[in-house]
Amino acid sequence: MEKTEEHVGKLETQLKHWGAQLDEFVAKADRAGTTARIDNRKRIDDLKAKVHAAQSKLEEVKAAGSEKWDTLKTGVESAWNDLELAFKKLTN
Repeated sequence: MEKTEEHVGKLETQLKHWGAQLDEFVAKADRAGTTARIDNRKRIDDLKAKVHAAQSKLEEVKAAGSEKWDTLKTGVESAWNDLELAFKKLTN
């Protein structure tokens, strides 16, 4: 149980970090010119959807508890990998 809680805690911390980065990106996009703002809107919307999916998976794991971790692990890792890749693309 502790290992699962520890893992979930790390995921929550990373998700908060990514949320803060997304907020910074949105603020920068809002200050940018109209063309840049339009170009970034799709990327922002995609990233928000991925954050929401990762949050949903994390909540699912938290609600299920450690006994379901092995079953849900693949879905959580997939959502996390998608989100991590999207953030890497955003910052490059």
